[in-house]
Amino acid sequence: MPKNVEIKAALKMDFDSFKSIAKKLSENEGEKLVQHDIFYKSPMGRLKLRSIKSEVADEAQLIYYKRPDQEGPKLSDFSITPVVDLSSMDTVLSQSMGKIGEVKKVRYVFIVDQTRIHADQVEGLGNYMELEVMMKPDQSIEEGEAIAHTLMKSLCVDESDLITGAYMDMILKKC
Repeated sequence: MPKNVEIKAALKMDFDSFKSIAKKLSENEGEKLVQHDIFYKSPMGRLKLRSIKSEVADEAQLIYYKRPDQEGPKLSDFSITPVVDLSSMDTVLSQSMGKIGEVKKVRYVFIVDQTRIHADQVEGLGNYMELEVMMKPDQSIEEGEAIAHTLMKSLCVDESDLITGAYMDMILKKC
């Protein structure tokens, strides 16, 4: 199962300013994705069905992941599989597992070495950023955490801005 070290933070600076820093670090314009995640009850970890619309294509994925709900860098184990029929998959998962809720966002993705920088505009929540350090098989968690901390500083993200949990958790807390 692939692993990454992740951090998530609320953006205190202007969204376009953050994107500008990410563009400079990645040396590209990044990619805009419109994502709709549907979360389902799962006995372990999290399970979501994601639709992705980009300038290139539309696709769907079933994503399972496990990670601790803590501030700062955290190790995440995940599995992703492509989905051909999103509607039918949603029906099957809703009937068998039960639906928890949905998250809709516009995500801008920038890549710096082995790290994906996400600038997210989340419906009903606001602006956030995520870092996903894609771990190499021979790397330690500490190396991934060091990469995340260095990029945080380069992106002007403060430790006090870090959040725990997933966007879905934050939406459910608002209800």
